[in-house]
Amino acid sequence: EANIDESHVKRQLAVISSMTEKERRHSKLLNASRKKRIAAGAGVQVQDVNRLLKQFQQAQKMMKRVSKIGKKGLLRGGFLG
Repeated sequence: EANIDESHVKRQLAVISSMTEKERRHSKLLNASRKKRIAAGAGVQVQDVNRLLKQFQQAQKMMKRVSKIGKKGLLRGGFLG
């Protein structure tokens, strides 16, 4: 069982819920005024919004790396060749 702080998860969900659908799909749209609105809607600081966005971007990068390694690994192992 992972040690996950419930209040942290609730804050993240509140931030995500405060975003429009377009903002959720395209995080590059989030400028300072949008982040401020999202933070106010979620009852958190702008720093919390920035932290969530950074975590999301890091997760995206990691998933891209994993998918590239996975494809190379399959090719080397002879599964696709």
